Amino acid sequence: MGKKLANSELGRISVNEFKDSEKTKIVLVLDNIRSLNNVGSAFRTADAFLLEAIYLCGVTGTPPHPEIHKTALGATDSVKWEKYTSTQSCIDQLKQEGYRTNTKLSFFR
Repeated sequence: MGKKLANSELGRISVNEFKDSEKTKIVLVLDNIRSLNNVGSAFRTADAFLLEAIYLCGVTGTPPHPEIHKTALGATDSVKWEKYTSTQSCIDQLKQEGYRTNTKLSFFR
């Protein structure tokens, strides 16, 4: 079994390089996700696929939080995120900004 890599060994681009990179025209809306590890995993996935942003709605936990940080592996520093108390208000805002959806929670331009 191989050794666990340190963050510095993952070959990720820097936070500034991430912010300057062209993003995939997809945002991720998390609707009342209670597991902070799942939230961190969503950040890590958004980082890997260069998603535009994550919207954390309802009771979904937000950074900074040790459990999110542990799973996100630094992605909370690079991925743009916003908190909404209501998922519906988030969806309404995204639609006003020109996003389309093929399901309730999957948006793209």
